[in-house]
Amino acid sequence: MFFASDNSGPAPQQVLDALAEANQGYALGYGADALMDEVRDRIRTLFEAPDAAVYLVSTGSAANALSLATLVNPYDTIFCAKLAHIDVDECNAPEFYTGGAKLTLVGDEDRMSPEALRAAILKPHYNSVHGAQRGAVSITQATEFGNIYDLDHLGVLCETAKAFDLPVHLDGARFSNAVAALACTAADMTWKAGVDVAVFGGTKNGLLGVEAVVIFDPAKAWEFELRRKRGGHLLSKHRYLSAQMAAYLRDDLWLELAARSNAITRYLLVGLQSCRDVTVLNDAKVNMIFFEAPRALHQRLMAAGAVYDLPDGLDGDADALVTGRLVCDWSKTEAEIDAFLKVLSSQ
Repeated sequence: MFFASDNSGPAPQQVLDALAEANQGYALGYGADALMDEVRDRIRTLFEAPDAAVYLVSTGSAANALSLATLVNPYDTIFCAKLAHIDVDECNAPEFYTGGAKLTLVGDEDRMSPEALRAAILKPHYNSVHGAQRGAVSITQATEFGNIYDLDHLGVLCETAKAFDLPVHLDGARFSNAVAALACTAADMTWKAGVDVAVFGGTKNGLLGVEAVVIFDPAKAWEFELRRKRGGHLLSKHRYLSAQMAAYLRDDLWLELAARSNAITRYLLVGLQSCRDVTVLNDAKVNMIFFEAPRALHQRLMAAGAVYDLPDGLDGDADALVTGRLVCDWSKTEAEIDAFLKVLSSQ
């Protein structure tokens, strides 16, 4: 009953097989391997962007921080939601890699509204020598609270950014889950909506450790390459990144895995909604569910072997309502869900 994170799940056999095959013989390093040529071509086709620059790094934090550093100056600010991943989960990596650009948190939720974004951009000190300059807008899709921006919402946010000549970065650690939930294309959720740089995540969706950065304006490519090297994220044995991403892209494995994790999450959601004393707090359209329940119920679940995120902990008032986070990866089974729900519903 492991629901702590989709980072914790296994890799599919296709990825392991691709790594074993890539391990034969010799290959040029630093991204000059033949597999990277395949990856680049497949991503350009997937995103309907034949001129896009495509790069691989091993972590989502590196993908986000290097992307933002390519878009902004040290004296700029990056507008993002209050619960954006770049603010709550990356130990100031964007600030470090940009050389000092700050984050401006917009609104009070995990999703920005266009109105709140526009109001934040229009604050006078962002148009003065005395304040940070307007730099970029960053959107987390899916969000840290397990919600998604629909295409209309995403498009209006990008339009708002473009009205001030601001580039848009899409943090797509769970990009595939969002595409599967929206039943759209990768192009629909990125450059067609107005996104300039997108992170196409793989680690949370079955890969051992690789993320793709897709830069739709190739004029930005060289700067990204330099920043990646200077930041220590250009791998010499790059073929092992390429092999993972190549397997991920073949036969739309990326979408199949995301659809599986979304589907098993819906199965869990239906069960939770039938349980007394449980309130689901988010839309749960992707593979994360936030739910509120008395601490005593959480104590019972964890005593039975359930593992999931419980920020307020097990110690304290047994009747107090406490929020837990459940994350399903592609490998989760109905049997495991049923075992969890059985404990949850027992009295």
